[in-house]
Amino acid sequence: MSEDWREARVEQIRQLIVAAVPDVVEEAKWRKPTNPDGVPTFSHNGLICTVETYKDKVKVTFAKGASLPDPAGVFNASLDAGTRRAVDLKVDDELDADAFSELVRAASM
Repeated sequence: MSEDWREARVEQIRQLIVAAVPDVVEEAKWRKPTNPDGVPTFSHNGLICTVETYKDKVKVTFAKGASLPDPAGVFNASLDAGTRRAVDLKVDDELDADAFSELVRAASM
């Protein structure tokens, strides 16, 4: 059985976050029987983002995404939320690594 594409995607996202903010703190929160590993959260001067896996996508939710500049249009979900913004990535979606890293850096300030 091949590796779940979502695991590879989460690892790619984790690597981009750590490269963008080397002092980032990763924690697993919200553990429950249906998700014993919990939700990866990344913080630096407050919560940067969470990374959740769903059947058809990986969702990266930025806690204060609505206040971040996104000239490359990386955000594609929760666009009408008052505070947060998200990036939904499906199996074949491309992620603009440079623009994503800029969002992470901006969110860590």
